[in-house]
Amino acid sequence: MSVKEMSEKQLQVIILAAGKGTRMYSSKPKVIHELAGKALVQHVVDSAQALNAASISLVYGHGGQQVKDTLNDDSLIWCEQIEQLGTGHAVQQATGSIQDTANVLILYGDVPLLTQETLEKLLEAKGEEALALLTANLDNPTGYGRIVRNKSNIIEKIVEEKDASDAIKEITEVNSGVMVVDGDKLKQWLSKIGNNNAQGEYYLTDLIELAVQEGETVKSYIVADNKEIEGINNKIQLADLEREYQKRQAMILMTKGVTLRDPNRFDVRGTIEVGQDVSIDINVIIEGQCKIGNNVKIGANSILKDAIIGDNVEILENCILEKSIINSGCLIGPFARLRPETQLGENAKVGNFVEIKKSTIAKGSKVNHLSYIGDTQMGENVNIGAGTITCNYDGAYKHITKIGNNAFIGSNTALVAPIEIGSGATIGAGSTLNKNAEAEKLTFSRAPQKMVDGWKRPTKIK
Repeated sequence: MSVKEMSEKQLQVIILAAGKGTRMYSSKPKVIHELAGKALVQHVVDSAQALNAASISLVYGHGGQQVKDTLNDDSLIWCEQIEQLGTGHAVQQATGSIQDTANVLILYGDVPLLTQETLEKLLEAKGEEALALLTANLDNPTGYGRIVRNKSNIIEKIVEEKDASDAIKEITEVNSGVMVVDGDKLKQWLSKIGNNNAQGEYYLTDLIELAVQEGETVKSYIVADNKEIEGINNKIQLADLEREYQKRQAMILMTKGVTLRDPNRFDVRGTIEVGQDVSIDINVIIEGQCKIGNNVKIGANSILKDAIIGDNVEILENCILEKSIINSGCLIGPFARLRPETQLGENAKVGNFVEIKKSTIAKGSKVNHLSYIGDTQMGENVNIGAGTITCNYDGAYKHITKIGNNAFIGSNTALVAPIEIGSGATIGAGSTLNKNAEAEKLTFSRAPQKMVDGWKRPTKIK
């Protein structure tokens, strides 16, 4: 088979995701527990899609509707395994859509770190043969099926731990469970496997012995990073692979020049695009799709979700930015929250304990402290005093506040929307406005200050 023929051969993927995961001690199926903010099985689906597979069949069982709802992917072929009778039986549930001429790649919904690169090397290792295995050499192979080779170093069979003799248990090369098989051979061999073993199950690994009996040469690729083949059965393993995943993301970013104050205290739960000279302090979480420009500093304990950050921006400690666009030169925080549909113009400032929602803050404007700005269109070089709020909700509808260029809003002001503050207007501190304020004028509303003679502060009777 030529290289061109191999590349043109159709690839079909089967993902086994029917297990309950009793050791997770959860009402959720194991495969929808999250790693890096994404379901375990979603990681596997993403890897399969990266290979441009012609089809992806997902074998589900326990909590199947939860799995379907989590993935919400109509492109998948859903195959139910009503009884869990082993991996061989699980694969049989998906063979109805498998083409005889296809390469069939079998993956597992609880093995999330397997990379596209490794899978491509496994497909390459298969070559013209009917079957290839992904294997690993482990210092402690306990629990894994052992790869048994003959004197010529050719694979003869796989023996599961529970069925292995003491001599076979000494073997350190193990089966990952991942394999690629010719479609016609897969169907043929699955029909021949039995359940004469300690568990009374139909083992997919029995395909290897059947292949050898027919004179087939079983090829293999030994994975370079053993973490790639680790499955998750409990919360300890989940936490371990979470850290491994985050370590990999941190290494990628540092290779691109990002300064991470502590790579062990940094989490990516999505994707991140970065420019040059980016510095990220500890306990920062990146979610969704984020883009960060050049010369950006992000303070400790901050969260960015689906945010676009321009050049020369500084985000101080303990800030949350969600679905926001921050243009160059802005200063944010500490303790600021930017909610969805917030956009800051160049050199805008948002200070401590400020919340902004669905608002545009134009170039050079400042909301420095203790304010809520919602559903607001703010012009350039506006100064918002401490304690200012835009009263945007009447109990049924949201209303817009418009603030013109160079306006000055005094501290502790309430702007009752819908309202418009003219350019250059000044609003006196402590005002509550429900009518428009004219441009270039001082507007304020205050009750007269009074003093009461003879008044005494109440005291507690002992």
